[in-house]
Amino acid sequence: MRHADAGVLRHKIGGGRNKRRKAAYNIVVEFLVSDRMEHSGFLAYFYSSVSGAQGVGRAELDVSGERAVCRVFAESRALPVLLERMTEIVAVGYKYRFLDGCVRVGLKERERALLLSALIAADLEGDRQYILPRLASEKEYCLDGLFAFRMGELREKWERIAAYIPEGFSQRDLKNFSTFLVQESRRTVYLKNSEVYGENFRRLRLSRLTGRECAEREIVLADAGYVNCLGGVPDGMGEFLKNYYAGRTVFS
Repeated sequence: MRHADAGVLRHKIGGGRNKRRKAAYNIVVEFLVSDRMEHSGFLAYFYSSVSGAQGVGRAELDVSGERAVCRVFAESRALPVLLERMTEIVAVGYKYRFLDGCVRVGLKERERALLLSALIAADLEGDRQYILPRLASEKEYCLDGLFAFRMGELREKWERIAAYIPEGFSQRDLKNFSTFLVQESRRTVYLKNSEVYGENFRRLRLSRLTGRECAEREIVLADAGYVNCLGGVPDGMGEFLKNYYAGRTVFS
């Protein structure tokens, strides 16, 4: 065989392989994520977060049965995004509910929510690294089952954290703890009206996993060291920024 002919043949074979790999990469797969009905809000967060993501064809949320179910029809390249959203559900949503049932303090509801959010933010990256590999599955993810049977060490760690917080934990203690976390962070978030954005100006909505969307909780969950206010400050936010971000708030 002449060298030129061999080169053409290699090109044809290689091109065929590349096309097959690309075709396999673009195959749409159905992923099913479920949780018990009391966690339907977590699945609603998952649904809204993955809808429109790169590689996701469509998503369907069903809360009409015994369990909340989200079906996602997506290419395999979308799986890292799906796993990251599931990780957030456990690291923020599950942890918030867990700590809410364990931490016994006399703080008012607003300050209590900030404390729980700060406890989550303080170890969010470590929790993510623990959770992600334990979500290993092919196409179906039962979040409550995975949490119950694969994450015992995580629950034990959360119990220890809750035990560290004394019942007499005061508003001053909260301010001191929050100030320590803020001073350790170099991260900037942007506050526009009541919406919080990350450094890439992506809307942050982790606070939805705490029961309701809240700018104060969002800033704390983001482990923000600085807050850049774009425009006026919403009612009530001035006090929060003064108490926890004095000298670290910028107005644009």
